[in-house]
Amino acid sequence: MSKPTVKQTVGVALGDAALPVGVLTYSKDGGREFTAFAYDAAWLDATNRFEISPDLALVEGHQFRRAPSKDDSIFPFAFADTEPDGWGCRVIARDHAKRRKAAQAAGNAAPRAALTEMDYLLGVDDRSRIGALRLVDESGDFLRTIEDGGRGTPPLLELAQLIGASRAVEMNQETEADLKYLRGRGTSLGGMRPKCTILDDDGQLAIGKFPSIKDDRCVTRGEVLALHVAEAAGITVARSRVVMSDDVPIALVRRFDRVAVGGRIPYLSAGSMLQASRAVDHAYTQIADVITTRCADPARDLEELWRRLAFNLLITNVDDHVQNHGFLHVEHGQWRLAPAFDINPFPDKVQELKLWLTEDSGPVDSIADVMRVAPYFWMSEGDAKRVLADVCAAVQRWRGIAKSAPVGMSDDDIDAFTPAFENEQIAVAKTLLG
Repeated sequence: MSKPTVKQTVGVALGDAALPVGVLTYSKDGGREFTAFAYDAAWLDATNRFEISPDLALVEGHQFRRAPSKDDSIFPFAFADTEPDGWGCRVIARDHAKRRKAAQAAGNAAPRAALTEMDYLLGVDDRSRIGALRLVDESGDFLRTIEDGGRGTPPLLELAQLIGASRAVEMNQETEADLKYLRGRGTSLGGMRPKCTILDDDGQLAIGKFPSIKDDRCVTRGEVLALHVAEAAGITVARSRVVMSDDVPIALVRRFDRVAVGGRIPYLSAGSMLQASRAVDHAYTQIADVITTRCADPARDLEELWRRLAFNLLITNVDDHVQNHGFLHVEHGQWRLAPAFDINPFPDKVQELKLWLTEDSGPVDSIADVMRVAPYFWMSEGDAKRVLADVCAAVQRWRGIAKSAPVGMSDDDIDAFTPAFENEQIAVAKTLLG
């Protein structure tokens, strides 16, 4: 008996003004699975039009995509950027299974057994979906909207409830109430660690990142420390601070794809800009090529990217993959580097970055090699030494920054992170600078 065909279609709109952009269709027929996107005619005629995804040319008709590998998304790249992360998928899958079981026990019609990739995409709350793309159902309602009409994004005051629900999921002890609370809220960007979209005290969107029950060091304070040291090094970063819920330190990272007066900024990850397969290694010089061809101010962004490259190596941020770099739209299809985010020092790891230096050189493990490739980033030797001096000076101040109010590390925390900041490559960098 053949499996039933699944077909789901949603409208696509852009920004708070919800400008119609096109239609996205997901299809699954047995083993065949693909998506199709078609631009709206009005968008193709608009003076402010641009390709919403680098794989979606501004042409009429449907543009199809199949996932090139099991690790890659079925959706065009811009939509893939808005999919829930590993943690979000875990919340969605557990919530679906629990609701299905409850419906069967009550003798009611249960949701279908298997979630589709479209179900996961639509499981993200509309207000917190990354970037400016919005998905709309046939009734004109934005997806996902909280079913009961309640608040989809909780305030800081609800941190304790968020932490409790997240810990229950981590421990496989979640209740229906826990999952209902996390539904749509705990499905934001950034890996398998527990997190939730939240409203800061001034009403602006942020991501609250929680400690994991598996942590052996204060990872949340470590991320905020790295962001503040990066800012001291001259890197544009997402605003962050540690906030406490009882005795639990939460990393609160402000969303940079929103503007204070309201409005959403289109966002693409570096992986999407490169149209990169998740099954293949990629290099900083490839991101540099994107900047050269797609950015409004390439010289500024190339120097910024090189600064981040040197910084990542010197603080042992070895999780610098292409999804952890991004771009914000400026106008007319031109972009700029998004503020740095998801920077984490790894004191227990070897100093070898995930991204390669160039497509031929392999992973980055030498600050001397980083210096040698500076001309590719339009930088002279003098420019590179100036930037490296900024980075070294900031990294050497890390202990003082760790003790600052926004980070609040203890002496034990500092001891735990010392190998990430005081290492062989920082010594080599100091030698290079004379």
